[in-house]
Amino acid sequence: MINCDPARLKRLVKKFGGRRVLVLGDLMLDKYIWGGVSRISPEAPVPVVEVQRSTQALGGAGNVERNVAGLGASPVLVGLVGDDPEGAWIKRHAAETRGIMVEDGRPTTVKTRIIAHHQQVVRVDQERRKPVPAEIEARIVAFIRRDKPEGIIVSDYNKGIVTRSLMEKILPLARERRIPVFVDPKVENFAVYSPITLISPNHHEAARVVRHTCLTNAEVEQAGREIMAMIETAYLVIKRGEQGMSLFEKGKPAVHIPTIAREVFDVTGAGDTVIAAAALALLSGASLLEAAVIANAAGGVVVGKIGTATCSPKELLQALERY
Repeated sequence: MINCDPARLKRLVKKFGGRRVLVLGDLMLDKYIWGGVSRISPEAPVPVVEVQRSTQALGGAGNVERNVAGLGASPVLVGLVGDDPEGAWIKRHAAETRGIMVEDGRPTTVKTRIIAHHQQVVRVDQERRKPVPAEIEARIVAFIRRDKPEGIIVSDYNKGIVTRSLMEKILPLARERRIPVFVDPKVENFAVYSPITLISPNHHEAARVVRHTCLTNAEVEQAGREIMAMIETAYLVIKRGEQGMSLFEKGKPAVHIPTIAREVFDVTGAGDTVIAAAALALLSGASLLEAAVIANAAGGVVVGKIGTATCSPKELLQALERY
């Protein structure tokens, strides 16, 4: 049983409104091609998808921004796109574009998903993972130095924005200004996330970092201790899918919280929702446990939707009634 006051959780969610959060990370365009399958191709043993419609959405750090905004807060998006139609689309649809840099010759990252009968058939990626150029990195640092967010979310998809060089400039600045930093990580860059406030790998990522399985509570607790010794972070949340989450805080025993049973349609972008909700909760005065419960509930809302999705305050408050 989770020992959280439901009324307090709802009060915390209502404090999300207007909080200014800077979202730094890899920007991408999520394209969806929706259709149906009625036959197998005579050319190869693959389904033939008859296209019915197509949609587009902000992906990667852009989806974190959408989730921060969807929960009632005020995000500022900082990232990099190419000088192409996809990059222009992202700039048109972002809530605020001052922090979006453009690099000539770099293709905007695009993930195209083909979905038939509510199931993803295949995904096609267009990307270039080279590190952000030094000149653009300097502009990003200058932008963040001028801005005054309450918190910074780092959304790392390992596409070139989150580098050791950039983090070595941003993280000390955040500490100096007492700005909490929340990281949705990639294994390849794990060593650069320090010092921070919260990091939220899933159990597969944690297993790759510590080089042992993270399936049982005992294995996850061992992994948590190793990660907390590896980087300087106040909090660690290991996302465990249907097994819920495991929480780590310096000087305290690990806490395991279950997920709420519900039908899962699509896990795309669920991690974006979790980091957005957890960050807003902590900025609103939540404990780690309260923030994790709120984030767990928000993540549960979006996996019940198809495609890149967000969670509204109303949906989150309804989900919290189940705790």
